[in-house]
Amino acid sequence: MNGTNSYSKEKLVVGVVGAHNLMPKDGEGSSSPFVEVEFENQRLRTQVRYKELNPIWNEKLVFHVKDVADLPYRTVEINVFNERRSSNSRNFLGKVRVSGSSIAKEGEEVAQLYTLDKRSLFSHIRGEISLKLYLSVKEEVKDLEPNGIVPSVSSSCSTPSGFSKKTKKLQGPSSTMATLAQQQLVQENKHTQQTQNHSKPFEPNPGEIKPVMVTTGPSPANPGVTGIRVGGGATMYSNGSTEFSLKETRPQLGGESLQKDKTSSTYDLVEQVQYLYVKVVKAREISSLFGGSELVAEVKLGNYRGITKRVSLSNVEWDQVFAFSKDSIQSSMVEIIVKESNKDDFLGRVWFDLNEVPRRLPPDSQLAPQWYRMDDKKGEKAKAEVMVSIWFGTQADEAFAEAWHSKAANVHFDGLCTIKSKVYLSPKLWYLRVSAIEAQDIVLGEKGSAMMRFPELSAKAQVGNQVLKTRIAAASANRSLSNPFWNEEMVFVVAEPFEDYLLLSVEDRVAPGRDEVVGRVILPVMAIEKRTDEKPVTSRWFNLDSQFGNAGESKIVTRFGPRIHLRVSLDGGYHVLDEATMYSSDVRPTAKQLWKPHIGVLEMGILGATGLMPMKIKEGKGGSTDAYCVAKYGQKWVRTRTVVDNLSPKWNEQYTWEVFDPCTVIAIGVFDNSRVDKNTSNNAGGARDTRIGKVRIRLSTLESDRVYTHSYPLLMLHSSGVKKMGELHLAVRFSCSNMGNMLHMYTMPLLPKMHYVQPLGVNQLESLRYRAMNVAASRLSRTEPPLGREVVEYMLDHDSHMWSMRRSKANFFRLMNVVSGLVAMVRWVESMRNWNKPVYSTLFVVFFLVLVMLPELIIPTILLYMAFLGLWRYRSRPRHPPHMDTRLSHAESVYPDELDEEFDSFPTTRSAEVIRMRYDRLRSVAGRIQTVVGDLATQGERFQQLLSWRDPRATFLFVFFCLIAAVGFYAVPIRVVVALWGLYVLRPPRFRSKMPSPALNFFRRLPTSADSLL
Repeated sequence: MNGTNSYSKEKLVVGVVGAHNLMPKDGEGSSSPFVEVEFENQRLRTQVRYKELNPIWNEKLVFHVKDVADLPYRTVEINVFNERRSSNSRNFLGKVRVSGSSIAKEGEEVAQLYTLDKRSLFSHIRGEISLKLYLSVKEEVKDLEPNGIVPSVSSSCSTPSGFSKKTKKLQGPSSTMATLAQQQLVQENKHTQQTQNHSKPFEPNPGEIKPVMVTTGPSPANPGVTGIRVGGGATMYSNGSTEFSLKETRPQLGGESLQKDKTSSTYDLVEQVQYLYVKVVKAREISSLFGGSELVAEVKLGNYRGITKRVSLSNVEWDQVFAFSKDSIQSSMVEIIVKESNKDDFLGRVWFDLNEVPRRLPPDSQLAPQWYRMDDKKGEKAKAEVMVSIWFGTQADEAFAEAWHSKAANVHFDGLCTIKSKVYLSPKLWYLRVSAIEAQDIVLGEKGSAMMRFPELSAKAQVGNQVLKTRIAAASANRSLSNPFWNEEMVFVVAEPFEDYLLLSVEDRVAPGRDEVVGRVILPVMAIEKRTDEKPVTSRWFNLDSQFGNAGESKIVTRFGPRIHLRVSLDGGYHVLDEATMYSSDVRPTAKQLWKPHIGVLEMGILGATGLMPMKIKEGKGGSTDAYCVAKYGQKWVRTRTVVDNLSPKWNEQYTWEVFDPCTVIAIGVFDNSRVDKNTSNNAGGARDTRIGKVRIRLSTLESDRVYTHSYPLLMLHSSGVKKMGELHLAVRFSCSNMGNMLHMYTMPLLPKMHYVQPLGVNQLESLRYRAMNVAASRLSRTEPPLGREVVEYMLDHDSHMWSMRRSKANFFRLMNVVSGLVAMVRWVESMRNWNKPVYSTLFVVFFLVLVMLPELIIPTILLYMAFLGLWRYRSRPRHPPHMDTRLSHAESVYPDELDEEFDSFPTTRSAEVIRMRYDRLRSVAGRIQTVVGDLATQGERFQQLLSWRDPRATFLFVFFCLIAAVGFYAVPIRVVVALWGLYVLRPPRFRSKMPSPALNFFRRLPTSADSLL
């Protein structure tokens, strides 16, 4: 085929020898394993060994290689699965990723033993697999299939009997779920490049079929994980693809060790991680060998080395903390060295035995540092002393946030501040309302042309980079040309502390596109009056400066001179929306005196992430990710520390928020820190952190005082389609102090009172939200470490208002789902009318007659039905929080052109042909909507024409019918009328005609305004 011409002559051969001590997954103490190997979008599998925990395959899987020179940068992924014949599915038994740099040449291949790795944090995996990987020019690969998958070529390895296995073609999964999972694995294989560190070479005996296995016992399960029934240690809640589903996890949280009172632990929603803390405070009696040099302290523990900042010899004080993760400690001694910054020789050092280091728990106070006499180069005690404290603690320790972590040893000094965990507060935002009422005695700038034209005067207000203008004042017979009248309001967004000024100017349009300033006034925002209710503030006259000199504080107007009449106030009764309305995390007003007491506490443990996609390429390391997590609720933003160069980071950080309204949403986003790499952070354009994914949790969907531990899929929509970027593991608990106050909140307005007394328009709110987001982003970017604008915009859903065909489809089908209940009820009544089931139809008629005769039972019956239906559905209530649904979002079945349109900038940058095609598509959709709207208008106009006498004969018939019907309804009881009408409608089909009823025929003949349309 043509596709094979681009491949090199050498082929990659993966010899699958066998496996040892696999995990039983079939529920009967055994497994039926097979191996699946992926390389450069090619996937092959071995045969299945049924009921075997120590299987032997001795099969060769041969792959095409595009470019042998790129092989060291590629990765071969080997997955072991258990085949479940009953359900036509498979369980995960382990995986191995082998770097292309470890692939041997033909004739030099050696069987190696690899330890099987977990796919996620909570997988139950054990065992080893022995493989041979080498390049060969003798082996052949079958032609590529149209889908790009190479059929399996399995031949035997060297055996005494020369036994040869038959080839077995890989059967691709037929479901969408499995297809998406395969696509995810292919994408992961293209970007992930990790070297397997657990390989152990060994020499198998060529005369034996069974490979040599190590004699160590089975690898222990993770003590911090309690497995659940589904493979991978999780229970899946799937409403679509399993790859994109929510999984319930069972981590060993810190509070579970406390049998009596779980809430007594500060960090009870995360796994307790042990750290060795070394605090180097200061030194004394230091004598420099060369004089005048700067001193540093170096903390060495095995291969890890932490260096303090440089200090002068006159003031040797560092006050820095170093944290070493206990699982990465490689030595039993920690050494602290004091030396000159530019010299290798040390001035003094001191050792500590880790077996003698004390352990500290968070309730205890910090360990007091002590003076220790250091040893010199000769090993003798010197006069120099260093003040040090050393202890074992957890992430609950106060020193954890500011400590230097051993995992960040390769981060350059300028990037250290960007990897620490921080808590940010959004600035308090206010609405600044400016009412430009009128102006007097305006002196125009162009004296000569003032009598030649009518002045076009308008008022322009500016706060920071926000600019708004009024309309041009209209001419009035009661006012002179120099006294314009506007009476218009302009609303701005300002943040505390108030550093901006309100610049208001009067402009005259002297030519199209050219405005001339004829007067202005500058007001400091901090001097503007605040209000918390709907009562307007007192308006004032301000002098206009027509000379544009240095403007101080504006004074009250004098008798003569141009002036302007303004009403300016800071409105604290509103909630300044900086998030999308449907995802609001806070609805409190700006003024703190209007806040009500909090009703509960939200606690969240950010445990970690697994299976993250590599976001960048590092020299010598391949694909990597420096991930950190950002959570936003209310005014409080939290940022976890950055875990450097890890695709499965563990944060284990816990945060708390006060909850004032249960119908709010917390957003958690994962990002790749681009400021860790010195080369990237020094770019002229500035480094931007890359999005990895986001999770939203609505608090009203959580039960009180229950801990939710789930693994949330991190989904991102790219121009190529939806893609799973990894999984985020969270532990969430919503605690309520008073259930009565909680239930009372459901009867209160969602927004503060001012939003209903003096409402803002929809378009105005959207514009103000965009400005509020810009103000918040600019303030948060001034923190240290800064929270980038790209992070703030992504967390606040800045692009939620943009047009998208995919979102339009999703919203349409959401609407159809809402209407489907009413449609189902109509169909059920129609089935009763058709008498398909005579017994049910008879009971329905009897029930209808009972309700007609006893109308007081109608409302109680409906309410009882809804109550019993709710109680019945309580058993099947959702047990887990909602998450991103790819099927609901129409992300799985979207067309490529629709995605390209969604990711297009505004205004568009696409070619004219693409724009023309999209415009024609939009016209066709709008044409259908136009037809539906026209039909609805036609039906409504026919109702209006009943009494309009546009058709005199039709109106005469309707009026005559109304007179006769009025007499009939007066004479006959309403119950009898309704009963007769119901019996007429529910009569069996044999007594009905297929022709439309006379009333419907009469209605369809009425005229409409469509006759007058062009």
